[in-house]
Amino acid sequence: MDFPPWMQRAIQARLDEMSSQIEHDPELSRVRGETDEAFEALFAGKDVELTAEYAEWENRYIVSKGIENERLYIQGLRDGIQLTASLLGQSMLAERGHESD
Repeated sequence: MDFPPWMQRAIQARLDEMSSQIEHDPELSRVRGETDEAFEALFAGKDVELTAEYAEWENRYIVSKGIENERLYIQGLRDGIQLTASLLGQSMLAERGHESD
């Protein structure tokens, strides 16, 4: 089932809005800063993938991506629940309107 173009645009706009909010989140900014520091330390070693700095950078990177994905997922669930409730509410109002005819 394809969504109508207006709904696709609305979903994309909401995703863009939430991505922007997450991008400026203070906790995520802190984690990204730590990730960047670990990444810079990474290149101080010779065999990058075998260094403790690489493992540290990789761990911090995975954590930062996990936070981003978790927040996008949770917001998507909230938006989906709100949309479903709204559509069900409209459907119930329409059914009540037909019953009184």
